[in-house]
Amino acid sequence: MTTNPFEDESASYLVLANDESQHSLWPATTPVPAGWTQVHGPTTREAALHHIQPA
Repeated sequence: MTTNPFEDESASYLVLANDESQHSLWPATTPVPAGWTQVHGPTTREAALHHIQPA
């Protein structure tokens, strides 16, 4: 079974942002898509999610 790279707790993640100030959690092993910029990471999934939505 293949693990979803966006839900792998043991993987490293980036936080990306686009020109509309939208943010996205992104696997660090996947190339950043055009129109998006890395703004945080690489880091844990939990830390990346916290960066997007602080508690």
